[in-house]
Amino acid sequence: MSTAPARQVPTVSPLTGVPFTKGHGTGNDFLLLLDPEAALDLRADAVAAACDRHLGVGADGLIRAVRSEHLPEGRELLAGHPEAEWFMDYRNADGSVSEMCGNGVRVFVHYLISRGVLALAEGTSVSVATRAGVKVVSRSADGYSVDMGPWEFIHPEDAAARATDSTVEAAGLGVPRPGLSVSMGNPHTVVALAGLDELAAPPLAEAPVVMPVPPYGTNVEFVVPAEPLVEGGVGRLTMRVHERGVGETWSCGTGACAAAVATRYWAGPESPSRWAVQVPGGVLGVVFRTGADGREHVDLSGPAVLVAEGTLLGA
Repeated sequence: MSTAPARQVPTVSPLTGVPFTKGHGTGNDFLLLLDPEAALDLRADAVAAACDRHLGVGADGLIRAVRSEHLPEGRELLAGHPEAEWFMDYRNADGSVSEMCGNGVRVFVHYLISRGVLALAEGTSVSVATRAGVKVVSRSADGYSVDMGPWEFIHPEDAAARATDSTVEAAGLGVPRPGLSVSMGNPHTVVALAGLDELAAPPLAEAPVVMPVPPYGTNVEFVVPAEPLVEGGVGRLTMRVHERGVGETWSCGTGACAAAVATRYWAGPESPSRWAVQVPGGVLGVVFRTGADGREHVDLSGPAVLVAEGTLLGA
């Protein structure tokens, strides 16, 4: 039996002794740290070690809660959104910086409430600063809903002309498949497959090959529309995702939005505005509506769960 080379773990981590909470949104799991004044050194190797599922606590990513005034990106957003007191500083499991995470922002708000630094009653909302702009999160009886803002095609001319802009290769699928690239503040490439057997085939720990790949890489969603596609006025689809810098995750909030965008576009102008997206970790709700800016916005809804607290020791 072959043995994979040991992963390098920092012997003296800047996160040693730091309290953490672990939470998830439909199985997309995160380590959450409260660092109001941005005092922690979030070295990429220390973040990766903490998120390692064999040598650390294990998570799809790490979220640091920082008051916006203490980060350059946060101060820039405060100029136009003084109400966005908290910044969601999100890192992928490999330690790389990411724009934001649709599941993560719900868990982030739930975490702030649990720590007593944010009060949010059912039916009210809060503005959260992220690297993808300010996101408005509303609390409901069964979770949280996030205004993810307007979506856009990454290659709009190709999308309009052919409803596809790239090819995607993945082990288990035999031949390259057409993809459609959507920005939700972070990049996604969506691929439609014929059935659930085909959806189960790719080993998504490996990154699919996307050509051309967007400038900063892309998350890849494989989707299977339900049959019938619409039931009770709600569009339905099933999705698996490879997240850049992470691998396969049980859920991806921005990915669910992108998958609904692409499937709705392929289905035509009569397709519904409400969608249910089945992911391995549960079901996410996606709603299209016209925002105050006159553009089409996407609302993402789903649960947020906190499961454990602890202290990082050497990772």
